[in-house]
Amino acid sequence: MVNKKFIYADHAATSALDPEAFEAMKEFLVDNFANPSQPYSFARNAKKAIQNARKTIAECINADEDEIFFTSCGTESNNWVIKSILYQNQKKGIITSNIEHHAILETCKRIEKFKDYYSTYIQVNSNGLVNPEALKKQFNIYNDVYLTSIMYANNEYGAIQPIKELASISHQNGSLFHTDAVQAVGHVALDVKDLNVDMLSSSAHKFNGPKGIGFLYVKKGLDIPSLINGGSQEKGKRAGTENVASIVGMSTALKNNCNKLKENAQHIIELEEVFLRKLKESNLDFICNTNVNHIPGNISLSFKGISGETLMHRLDLKGIMVSTGSACDSVKNQTSHVIKALGVPEDYAYGTIRISLGKENTEDEIEEIFIAIYEIVKSLTA
Repeated sequence: MVNKKFIYADHAATSALDPEAFEAMKEFLVDNFANPSQPYSFARNAKKAIQNARKTIAECINADEDEIFFTSCGTESNNWVIKSILYQNQKKGIITSNIEHHAILETCKRIEKFKDYYSTYIQVNSNGLVNPEALKKQFNIYNDVYLTSIMYANNEYGAIQPIKELASISHQNGSLFHTDAVQAVGHVALDVKDLNVDMLSSSAHKFNGPKGIGFLYVKKGLDIPSLINGGSQEKGKRAGTENVASIVGMSTALKNNCNKLKENAQHIIELEEVFLRKLKESNLDFICNTNVNHIPGNISLSFKGISGETLMHRLDLKGIMVSTGSACDSVKNQTSHVIKALGVPEDYAYGTIRISLGKENTEDEIEEIFIAIYEIVKSLTA
């Protein structure tokens, strides 16, 4: 268990490993360490563990088990989907949005370097949502779109996009539809059949699984090319010896989270409401960027006239862990592309932090976070 000498409020960056997942992993790290691709009896337990994990994960998102492909993370899954455009010759375009994770945006930029391939970016509205009408307009402009990729929930302000409607519009216009659901899987109920998405990316460490493992859902009947070539693992679609322990840990963590989705969400929402009420009553000058249907506990705040970077470090000195935005972009000391896309005024945007609560947080911790923020912001604006 985590030694709680500090308050962790950055669950959108990563989450603590589920104790049951850790226990399930140990067997395949120490005793049943066989390569599951080998034909002898010692490898059977490892092979069966992978099969069971695939079935468990499929059940959690209402997929079929042969639609689940194991990857190293959400970034790899996103790269696999986007780069698949290069292996077909009929269509050249990708539609995405301007608030996507860098795993999507940077891969699209890479695709644009190839002759005739292009990406187009939908601007989100003032609520941080992709308007379905805006997607329709893109299809009125472009008639050779291979893929539409819109994230299920934003990693910086948590807004949940109208994925089912966007997927329907894409299909009506002959485009495949993918969603980066890294922030959503294990935190909200997901049904890939109801959403009618063609592909969905996920990463275990966001839902209390181990780091370095993820999965890609690929709808049955869709044949996308391999990103990693070599052996015949994952039905020949993703070469490399399977990370058995992490696959088992991922499925265990996801099942445990899905079994308590409503309970966890209710707890986190109550904490969020308490925190925001205290903040609003404090008379601090801030904007809450999380103002629509969102992932429980994902709170983006922009304080006027201060540095979010400074606020984050001052909180760190008090033993409180928050972020200024995406963990994958933390080395760049600048306003994120997401906050810019929301149109947050510059004198507020520079003072942005993200607080992302998890099921382990308590009301006492919320009180400590509020007091610390109040005292720091007051001192910085005095």
